[in-house]
Amino acid sequence: MRRPDQQTTTRPTADHAPGTGTEATGAGATVGTPPDGAAPGTSPDGAAERGLTARTGPSTARTAPVHPAGDPTTEAALAPYLRGQAADFLRSLRLHHEHSAPAESGGHDAAAATRALRRAARRISGSLHTFRVALDPHWADQLRAELAWLSGVLAREHAYAGRLARLVEALHQLSGPALPAARGARATGDSAASDAQGRAALGVGAARAGALLERRLTLARTRSHSAALQALGSSRFHAVADAVALLASDVPLAPGTSARTAEALLEPAEHAEQRLLAAVAALPPADSEPYNEAQDAAWHQARLLLRLHRYAHEVVLGAAAPALAACGHALDLHRDAVEAAAAAAAAARTPRIAPATAYALGVLHADQRHEVEAARSRFRETWPYATALTAS
Repeated sequence: MRRPDQQTTTRPTADHAPGTGTEATGAGATVGTPPDGAAPGTSPDGAAERGLTARTGPSTARTAPVHPAGDPTTEAALAPYLRGQAADFLRSLRLHHEHSAPAESGGHDAAAATRALRRAARRISGSLHTFRVALDPHWADQLRAELAWLSGVLAREHAYAGRLARLVEALHQLSGPALPAARGARATGDSAASDAQGRAALGVGAARAGALLERRLTLARTRSHSAALQALGSSRFHAVADAVALLASDVPLAPGTSARTAEALLEPAEHAEQRLLAAVAALPPADSEPYNEAQDAAWHQARLLLRLHRYAHEVVLGAAAPALAACGHALDLHRDAVEAAAAAAAAARTPRIAPATAYALGVLHADQRHEVEAARSRFRETWPYATALTAS
């Protein structure tokens, strides 16, 4: 495993295609099947100049893997990490039960506990996927699937609330003094008159568009909240909680792995890193079509693989990778903008809405697609590796 502040020229292995591990983000999706039915990310097919390579150029340095200090055994590295995350899961669950009061008294604390619960679930699930070879495979696969289900159920309410807030704020910004068609640009002559007319039309439809979005997304959020409460009271959830409670004291390792050296962890961690580097190298170049929504799936895949790489980094090196935080945040913003744009487009397809409302939703969709491009640009700027991938 390489530290993210080191430049690396690497060649993907023959089996770098996405697997079936869970990432359990907002939708509890697997790496092989991204959320909302998106297709898995594609691997590079000999295009060494694609993605970030076109910007950074090949690195001339080749670095050796970074081994953990002391070369610990699998038992001394992976097991404590999983037990710690299991303890965080149980602690968050207890806090959630304590603060599951009405919103006016404990809703904020309950929401914070839910986020912490999902955070622990994601790390357990991701580690079970990456280091499956060092664990009891049947147990790891079963618990990973159940944690993906739980994280997905818990994430939806938060996702709908955040999407509504994002879209309402964007509508407010678009219908204000700034020109909606090209914010930051100065229009003159006929174009200024056209922009003024567009702004007037947007002002008329923005309020109705906001109300429509609020109805749709609030309904979805309410249903998600009910589904989350139902899930947390189900026998399925209690079985997951029991399994995590057992994990907090006993990690089922594969036979013969307890005394193996760090190589048993480095190999799967390196594999996770190679898959990430391959996915990033396969991303569409910076000058690709800005409204090509078919490219979104590849970016979602990179986000999922980046999370798996970050979790593997925590296990093997014993700490988070600060250099990966900014690019991870950029991919989170990318996901949010993509989903917000899709919500605006879906609302615009509502039957019998007024033309001004449809116009405002169309402008809102375009604005969020601009945000998608901004997030992609920020990712390229903050990506800490200089990656050059060639066909194997």
